Amino acid sequence: MDQLKHALVVGGTGMLADLTIWLVKNGYHVSVIARDNSKMENLMKRTGKHNITPVLVDYREDKDLRYKLKEVYQINGKIDLIVAWVHSNAESVLEIIADELTNTIYYWDLFHVLGSSTDLEDLKKTINIHENCIYHTIQLGFILEENHSRWLTNKEISEGVIEAIKNNKSNHVVGVIEPWECRP
Repeated sequence: MDQLKHALVVGGTGMLADLTIWLVKNGYHVSVIARDNSKMENLMKRTGKHNITPVLVDYREDKDLRYKLKEVYQINGKIDLIVAWVHSNAESVLEIIADELTNTIYYWDLFHVLGSSTDLEDLKKTINIHENCIYHTIQLGFILEENHSRWLTNKEISEGVIEAIKNNKSNHVVGVIEPWECRP
């Protein structure tokens, strides 16, 4: 029997829940980092608990996150794909994830989900990417409709991330980010 590919999703129970389910349906075992037990339970019900490893941890707690990542790696093996939606108050999350994978000899893809106001050029100057990491950015924008604009729905966000993964895009914008003055 072939071993499933392993994905790690940070924020995979909320706006990225549909992405998590898509990964499971497309041959991944998905380890999902989440802080909210009830959201995790809802996700588990939607997937029938198949090929999901819940990783309940507050990713702002560096020591706890390191411990959980080591545990996930021991249980589920190498990580092929990481999708990370990380709030700005937890800047060390990506660094910790990369640190835990630094002893690996294989390459992995990191799809970093970012807000609409993120300055990609500034981000690329400050983010430290491991040499075995293939780094991708997904910037979340908004939707222009006739005479108004609105933020993306969770479904649209997941669909945009899925598109970026399927097409192996280095940089992808979901919706639009310009004209900036038209944002909701």
